[in-house]
Amino acid sequence: MHPRRLLIACALGALPLLGSAPAFAQAKLDAARSEIVFVIKQMGVPVEGRFRKFDAQVAFDPKKPEAGRVGLSIDLGSATMGNPEADAELPKPTWFHTAKFPQATFQSTSIRRGSAAGRFEMTGKLTIKGRSRDVAVPVTLTQAGATSTASGSFNLERLAFQIGDGDWADTSMVADAVQVRFKLVLTGLGAL
Repeated sequence: MHPRRLLIACALGALPLLGSAPAFAQAKLDAARSEIVFVIKQMGVPVEGRFRKFDAQVAFDPKKPEAGRVGLSIDLGSATMGNPEADAELPKPTWFHTAKFPQATFQSTSIRRGSAAGRFEMTGKLTIKGRSRDVAVPVTLTQAGATSTASGSFNLERLAFQIGDGDWADTSMVADAVQVRFKLVLTGLGAL
């Protein structure tokens, strides 16, 4: 068979496969307007920190949420609590151990429509310090012009990821529960 005919036959044979894959455009993260915040309680007092560097890979159509995919990568070395002494401790092995585990990741495993317009339920794998846990994340999606904002919060247990182990495993000093809040500003998503 002539090489050109072979190429055309292969392309035509691949058309049914292309039709079955989600054809969502990759959304673009506006990192400067986005945030990922964590709140811990130290001796009963809420203390807020944030990650200054992260990226999102979002292929999502709000009209077909079940076919969407969301991935996050978070630079653990970018964590700050706004205090130089605390910030110097966070990269150490007791906390994030950034020399060995520079990133935390989240990868969605399912997304479904929630009970109200613009609400979605996302589940996925959160991996920190080499330990993966399933998490459920409620997400609210709002839109203004070409910009979409995905926001929400969820709780995790820091000791399940060995964050703050050793002497810091005592939850009377630093509570086990951590609230994670996020606001991801995106362009390129379809309309709600």
